[in-house]
Amino acid sequence: MHKLSLAVQYASHSSDLPTRPQFRRWFQRALEQDVQVSLRIVDEVEGRALNLAYREKDYATNVLTFVYDDNDPLYADVVICAPVVEKEAIEQGKSLESHYAHLSLHAALHLQGYDHETDTEAEEMEARETALMLKLGYPAPYAVTP
Repeated sequence: MHKLSLAVQYASHSSDLPTRPQFRRWFQRALEQDVQVSLRIVDEVEGRALNLAYREKDYATNVLTFVYDDNDPLYADVVICAPVVEKEAIEQGKSLESHYAHLSLHAALHLQGYDHETDTEAEEMEARETALMLKLGYPAPYAVTP
């Protein structure tokens, strides 16, 4: 099992946030190397500002991943925007816990070099996410909902 050092900062006013042990379980499941991660849970104002500053996109997105060192251990920051996650979970007919689990796995894979810029990369990453979600006891994240 790979070593995970995880610091979680709660900077959101959302009331239904996962616990540190939940985040640890989700990130740990996706690790393929040792990682030190600072995870910050934010509201839309901070999420939008970060997305604009680093991606030049003027809206809050669900998750941002910043990798600072690709050595072992890997050093990274992850930002999850709680209100966006909540809206997406409702829109997609998913439980909030399941969506947080999926986005945590998604971020953990990103910080280890997975991407979804091409169709091939997206298929590989989505297959990995689906396998991890099923191992954790959650439904497949890309399943079509009625």
